[in-house]
Amino acid sequence: MHDDTFHTETQSESGRWQTPAATQVTGLTLLHHPDPARVGERIALPALDSGRAVALSRSEPRFAPPGAASSRPLGDARLSRQPWWIEPHRGGLRLRRNASRTTLAVDDVTITHDVHILDADAVARGVVLLLGGRVALLLHRLDPFVPRDLPHHGLVGESAGMLQVRQAIQQVAPLNVPVLLRGASGTGKELVARAIHDASPRRDGPYVPVNLAALPGSLAAAELFGAERGAFTGADRRRTGHFARAQGGTLFLDEIGDALGELQVLLLRALESGEIQPLGDERPRRIDARIVAATDADLEDKVRAGAFRAPLLHRLGGFVLRLPTLDERRDDFGRLFIHLLRRELTDVGAAHRLTQTQPWLPASLVAHLATRTWPGNVRQLRNAVRQLVITYRDADVIRRDGALDALLAALPGADAASSGEGDAVDATAPEGPSPRPRPAEIDDDALFDAMRAARWQPQRAADRLGIPRASIYRLIERSDRVRTAAALSQAEIDAALDDVDRQIAAAADRLQVSAAGLRRRMRRLGLSGR
Repeated sequence: MHDDTFHTETQSESGRWQTPAATQVTGLTLLHHPDPARVGERIALPALDSGRAVALSRSEPRFAPPGAASSRPLGDARLSRQPWWIEPHRGGLRLRRNASRTTLAVDDVTITHDVHILDADAVARGVVLLLGGRVALLLHRLDPFVPRDLPHHGLVGESAGMLQVRQAIQQVAPLNVPVLLRGASGTGKELVARAIHDASPRRDGPYVPVNLAALPGSLAAAELFGAERGAFTGADRRRTGHFARAQGGTLFLDEIGDALGELQVLLLRALESGEIQPLGDERPRRIDARIVAATDADLEDKVRAGAFRAPLLHRLGGFVLRLPTLDERRDDFGRLFIHLLRRELTDVGAAHRLTQTQPWLPASLVAHLATRTWPGNVRQLRNAVRQLVITYRDADVIRRDGALDALLAALPGADAASSGEGDAVDATAPEGPSPRPRPAEIDDDALFDAMRAARWQPQRAADRLGIPRASIYRLIERSDRVRTAAALSQAEIDAALDDVDRQIAAAADRLQVSAAGLRRRMRRLGLSGR
């Protein structure tokens, strides 16, 4: 499905990317396929939003690259022709096996029963499905409309958030206004700055990147604005500053939030007057450099704290472009993973691994990585891919075993649930995994997420959080969101069982408790199920 219309994303008060709900439909995006060229294909499924079921099998539905007219089914001979059914269910969705022989894992957990319930929140976050250990999919809400002829500008991504970034580059690149790029570390701010330069009339001029956090305080002004010989102790020659080097081109000021107070004054003067004054020179000099700045800091908080000048923020923010995190563009995960993998394999002379007959990369690994959080964003993902390539480039296949799990868990930035680090600017990663939190530091949201990922089993959740089993029970006791099966009423259990054909495992998913705990509670209440 394609259309000329582009629906703009907005941000909620929490800062997370949102696409207007009215424009979205439920859909599927390919995170992994035996043919790597198909990764990123997708299908919008408006039938689900209209109350109709959709079949998921070898032969249906049909997927296509975003914006393409032709489509094709998954087509993997190892998947059953008999489908799993995706059905609307009380605001969420229900996965029903019917007669399918294809195994199904949901968010890295194999489904052993015939019915699995997904609530609306899960679908909004995105649910990773693994079919037959061969194909990984993201079941999520997507914008079905894709703008025609929108350049990629060297960026990888077809998610709604990245489409807006690409469109914003098109809009602002021809203009001479300053641009402020905002986004978490590792989201690709330097790549976007370079894309703005390359798409602008200044593309043949110099592009000069400067990391303000790396400039020594005593030399920052000289580095930026230049200095005459003898202007300060040690100035034994005339120094050309970054502003002068960027004449006729673009000056990228990264980590603008770390600029020192005195430097902020000089930057503001340069932006207001269009002139700089090198140290030791009495004559101001006219400059013609387009300014693109970037930060992951909350500049408004810094302004309130007196650490950043409000006039400079306003000057820099002639056009503000916010970059989504990797967790906010989960349907790009497969595209990014394959792109980074192909690049790293090529660098070590092993590009054939992606095209060999025997799959080198298991779909289960991609599905596993897609379920985790990526606080370091694309930079963290790049580092994880690099580690995998270096370790397994000589292997015929990457095997999911204890050695791989240990490797993923030890990667910089690995969370308690799994692995990882990726792609924007180079950074020195900290040594070793992040320290585990103390029980008192775990809030209710973190507890809920860990319990859900552990299928509501306290010991598994405790392991994921890195805390003792006794501590997890104390957290559950004071939680407003997590409860045990012992707290369920007979009416609640009966309603859930009736809703899933009396299947205990499916009812446990719906009630958000462990299946073992639900069975114990049912025995005490004299209830039956299967």
